[in-house]
Amino acid sequence: MAKDKAKKPRRPRAETPKGFRDYFGAEVSARNAMLATIAEVYHRYGFDPLETAAVETLEALGKYLPDVDRPHAGVFAWQEEDDGDWLALRYDLTAPLARVAAQHRQELPTPYRRYAMGPVWRNEKPGPGRFRQFYQCDADTVGAPSVAADAEICAMLAETLEAVGIPRGDYIVRVNNRKVLNGVMEVAGILDPADQDRFEHERGIVLRAIDKLDRLGEDGVRALLGAGRKDESGDFTEGAQLSDGQAEIVMGFMAAGRETGAATCARLRELVQGAETGETGVQELETIAALLDAQGFGPDRIVIDPSVVRGLGYYTGPVFEAELTFEITDEKGRPRQFGSVAGGGRYDDLVKRFTGQAVPATGVSVGVDRLLAALHARGRGGAEAHGPVVVTVMDRDRMADYQAMAAELRGAGIRAEVYLGNPKNFGNQMKYADRRAAPVAVIQGEDERARGVVQVKDLVLGARIAEDATLEEWKARPAQYEVARGDLVAEVRRILAGGTG
Repeated sequence: MAKDKAKKPRRPRAETPKGFRDYFGAEVSARNAMLATIAEVYHRYGFDPLETAAVETLEALGKYLPDVDRPHAGVFAWQEEDDGDWLALRYDLTAPLARVAAQHRQELPTPYRRYAMGPVWRNEKPGPGRFRQFYQCDADTVGAPSVAADAEICAMLAETLEAVGIPRGDYIVRVNNRKVLNGVMEVAGILDPADQDRFEHERGIVLRAIDKLDRLGEDGVRALLGAGRKDESGDFTEGAQLSDGQAEIVMGFMAAGRETGAATCARLRELVQGAETGETGVQELETIAALLDAQGFGPDRIVIDPSVVRGLGYYTGPVFEAELTFEITDEKGRPRQFGSVAGGGRYDDLVKRFTGQAVPATGVSVGVDRLLAALHARGRGGAEAHGPVVVTVMDRDRMADYQAMAAELRGAGIRAEVYLGNPKNFGNQMKYADRRAAPVAVIQGEDERARGVVQVKDLVLGARIAEDATLEEWKARPAQYEVARGDLVAEVRRILAGGTG
């Protein structure tokens, strides 16, 4: 019997973990360009950049992850061996801000206005379009109790969407106030101002039901307010067990939207009459509407909408959400609206966890990846990103000459590289240029060198001719031609500007 061969160690699988993905050149460039555009708007509004560590203590993150009550749920966390402390990857950019505002409150100006951009991590079940790591882009004002800060955030959000390429008419910023909703729940008998914990379970179901209005419709929401709802698959979702009268009050709140902000607020005031918190919330909405109107942000851009509730438990006042209103086609060819790409609100109690004192704060978070997907869906992702100009190598002993050409192009602000693979097969060099999405290839053999010229190959034009040109057109518009060596930079610049050979 032959001896058993020693088992070789298994090679690691070359695959990304579930819920994560890799981003390549054009995608990274598009995201960076969008982040730069958003940062310019935030900067213009007076916000300063802030970078915090990707890791926070679990204690600092708290229990505010969406729809979960336990600190460990939904986050990537681990325990330190030396001191037993628990650390976790940040799940958003707001919790780190609360820690910073408390830790550096003696040095920071009040109000403190900051924006932050970067990846966040959620330890949730991945799904189509749902990743465990994604980018957020936030702006927050800490220390401003006036709802003028909320109005400013809404105005800035509208300007941000337009700056990245979403025109008016293709988006709407919807504004509501948690205080108004609390007033409605008080009138409906499911919120006791003297005992906030009472009816907490029922209120949670009501909040989630309202948030599903667009997806489930009025009948679906009404079922969740009552006994519960069974979906198409047969799964049953527990309801809030409200009486018909209580449910009518909540349904009336969601249907309170009117043609103007003033009319909507008037209707809301009727619904919360006698509930002090609700009446305060309506007054804040009236102030926000007036401030936005004075700045020229009318109902074509920002509206008061009672159906906006936002999922996070830490919101204490105004809440807002930016929705794209145009239709796209889903994977099954069905038309649907793109939906929300940004949201935020006031969270006056978040910093209080650290200081014991109430610190007013309000902010917004923009989903950069969703915005990029929206622009792509509308064909507004910008021109396809070109790679660098590729200087080919016809004689490996003349590498210095080729490097000099690339250096001249770079000196003129043009991306350029010399082919550094095996130059023996010229066809492979051109395949490489195609794979790099190079707009131009530069070629100089011994004959061209002796004559003081270079061959310039317009790869963009060449691809276009190959697709749809006749033989006569191809002859009339050659995609490869000679230019004087001294004219190389000028010719490449002309091609990149849209010229033809």
